[in-house]
Amino acid sequence: MEHNTEKLVDDILKSYRRHELITRLDEENILNKEILIEVTEKIRQLLFPGYFDPNRVRTEYAKFLVGERLEFIQYHLRKQVAKALGNSELCEECRRSAIVEKAENLVYEFLGRIPAIREYLETDIQSAYDGDPAAYSTDEIIFCYPGVFAITIYRIAHELWLLGIPMIPRIITEYAHNLTGIDIHPGATIGKYFFIDHGTGIVIGETTQIGDNVKIYQGVTLGALSTRKGQQLKGVKRHPTIGSNVTIYSGTTILGGETVIGDGATIGGNAFIVNSVSAGTKVSVKSPELEFHGGGPAGGGRRGPEQPKTD
Repeated sequence: MEHNTEKLVDDILKSYRRHELITRLDEENILNKEILIEVTEKIRQLLFPGYFDPNRVRTEYAKFLVGERLEFIQYHLRKQVAKALGNSELCEECRRSAIVEKAENLVYEFLGRIPAIREYLETDIQSAYDGDPAAYSTDEIIFCYPGVFAITIYRIAHELWLLGIPMIPRIITEYAHNLTGIDIHPGATIGKYFFIDHGTGIVIGETTQIGDNVKIYQGVTLGALSTRKGQQLKGVKRHPTIGSNVTIYSGTTILGGETVIGDGATIGGNAFIVNSVSAGTKVSVKSPELEFHGGGPAGGGRRGPEQPKTD
C-alpha cells in the first residue's frame, strides 16, 4: 500500500480551517502550563521552607533563598499573567505596556499574601494532625497527604482568583486535580482548619462556601443542582454553603446554591442532599439489610451493617 504523506498534511491543514474553535495559528501562545507548574512548586517551597528543598536550609541563608525564589516567581509569573490578561475579554483594548504594568502589580500583590496563605495552611496542617490518629507527625502530613497538597494548591490559586487573574488559577488547581483526584475550584471560599481525609474523588464547585474547622472524606461532591442553563448561570450561586465545625463522610453529595449545612452538622456517608440542614443535625442514610447466600456472617444470622450481632 502506497502512503501519501502530503495528502495527510493537507487533510490536517483543512481541518484547521474547518474547526477554528480549537485552532490557534498566527497568535501568541496563551500560556505555558509547564512554566506555571514550575512556578507553583517554587511557591510551595516558599510556603513550606525546608520541606521540598534538595539540601538543608540554614536560617542564616534563608533571606537569600527567599529573594532568589521571589525573583524567579516574579519574572515567570509576571509574563504568564500578562499573557492571560492580554488574551482575556477584559483587556482586549489594553495597551501592551499597560498590560505588563498591571501584571507586575498583580504578581507583587499576590506575593504579599504569602504570609497570610501560610497562616491558613498551618491551621490546615494542625487540623489534619488533630483529626487523624493515623498521622504520626505534621511532617508526615505535609509530605504524604494528598488532601494537604490539594488544599495548598487551592489556597495559592484562590488568591490569584481573587485578584481577577484569568485562567491561571484553573490551570494550577487542575494540576493538583490530576495528581490527587481532588477537584477544588479556585473560586470556592474555604475557611481555616480545613481537613480532607483520603480525598480521592472530592469535588468542590466554584461558588461553594465552607466555614472553619470542616472535615470532608473521600468521594464527597459539593456541586450544582442543575447546569442545564450553561453560561446563563455564570456568576450565580450554584453550590452549597457549609457552616463551621461540619463533618461530611464519604460518598455524600450536597447540591444547590440555596442548600445550607448548618454549623456543627454531621452528614453520614452516601447521603444525597438538596435541602438545607439545620445546625447541629446528624444526617444518616438508613442502611439496607444485607443478605448472605451460600454461607452467612460469622456467628450466623441475618443483619444490616448497623445491626451487629450481640450476645
